[in-house]
Amino acid sequence: MRWALVKVSLAVTAMVVVAFAVPLGLVIREIARDRAFSGAERDAAEIAPALSITTDRDQLERFVASAGSDAAATALHIPEGGGAPAVEIGRRRAAAEDIAATRKMGRASTAQAPGGSVLLQPVALGTGQIAVVEVYVPDAAVDRGVGTAWAVLAGVGLALIVGSVAVADRLGVRMVQPAQRLVEGARELGEGKLGARVPEEGPTELRLAAVAFNSMADQVVQLLANERELAADLSHRLRTPLTVLRLNAASLGDGPAAEQTRAAVEQLEREVDTIIRTAREAKPQTTAAGPGAGCDAAEVVRERMEFWSALAEDEGRKWRVAGVDRPVRIPVARADLAAALDALLGNVFRHTPEGTAFAVDVHNGEDAVIVLVSDAGPGIPDPVTAMARGRGSGSDGSTGLGLDIVRRLAEATGGDVRIGSSVLGGTEVRLWIQLDGRAGAPPRRGHRGTVRRRRPGRLVSTFNRPRSLP
Repeated sequence: MRWALVKVSLAVTAMVVVAFAVPLGLVIREIARDRAFSGAERDAAEIAPALSITTDRDQLERFVASAGSDAAATALHIPEGGGAPAVEIGRRRAAAEDIAATRKMGRASTAQAPGGSVLLQPVALGTGQIAVVEVYVPDAAVDRGVGTAWAVLAGVGLALIVGSVAVADRLGVRMVQPAQRLVEGARELGEGKLGARVPEEGPTELRLAAVAFNSMADQVVQLLANERELAADLSHRLRTPLTVLRLNAASLGDGPAAEQTRAAVEQLEREVDTIIRTAREAKPQTTAAGPGAGCDAAEVVRERMEFWSALAEDEGRKWRVAGVDRPVRIPVARADLAAALDALLGNVFRHTPEGTAFAVDVHNGEDAVIVLVSDAGPGIPDPVTAMARGRGSGSDGSTGLGLDIVRRLAEATGGDVRIGSSVLGGTEVRLWIQLDGRAGAPPRRGHRGTVRRRRPGRLVSTFNRPRSLP
């Protein structure tokens, strides 16, 4: 914007300077020419009185030599008549045709001559003849002072251009710097730096924009604080029913089911405490995805499947897990991946009948990791609605928050979530986790399948499908 303003100012000023300097330069040249010929007319006028007194050659030569500013530039042409011969005094530079034309017209005229111009002034003699006084005006006399005037004019025009550019640059800085600070503040706020604010200075429009931005940032901070407080309060309300569950679980006695119930209650209490502590912190926490951050997806899948396998056995569900025999590093926090898997597996148990089989497959590619959770249930008739936060699949107990958790985890790495039909006959949820963290990064071939781009902005997996459960 700054350079654009400078360019506009430069172009406009240059046009104005050219529009005025060119005509003014031509006027200066014309004035110099008029000045030179005015001097020639004065020299010719000094000789005219002598012609009315005498036509003697010697006297006229002396008079021509003493008259005028430059005797070498003056010549006198007297035709023959009255028995007197023609008289030529001085160097003739004008053509004979021009001298004859001047005698015939009876008025002064100018004509071209080698190296300049001549002024031809007719003078009537007592004998009735017409003498012609010739005054030579060289080109140097016509152009005298024009070059200097043009140089001064060019200097003034250049000074005007430089001055206008300097003024435009200062104005541009005054406008651009507040705009740049506004852009930097918006970028910092978008990166999660909630303390980013913009100085309220500059032109009126930018100052009002800065005021609006700072007000918006304050509202964002307040809304986030309110959201954290609400999350902490809602989580704190769970302590009472959790206490009751823990007391009831303690009275179940011994046995695998009782131990699993007590372990689940303890884990639930830990999750609630984590939510409360995180929500009470002064600043929102973000998941680190730098070098060394993340977790082993295979280990997390094995751990969560061990947890859900007990409930699967109680409900007579057949299950299978694949692709977890070797480490699979992903740029996702362990707790976040565990929460996403719990949301997906919880949906399977909540929205499919008992005895419905399910499977979890992990596919490790060079640039992405895909986690497939499939089941043999009735499927989801409207996947788009199921992905909408707060709406869910439409069945009882579905809010859409579980899939929203999964979607946000995937999008944080540049991946996505898709719902489709599984080879088991039910629903397949595909969680795509981008390893390099860049949305829409060029896919490459992985060792468990291929990744290709079907259309801009859409990535599709064509991995080897899981085998049917026994």
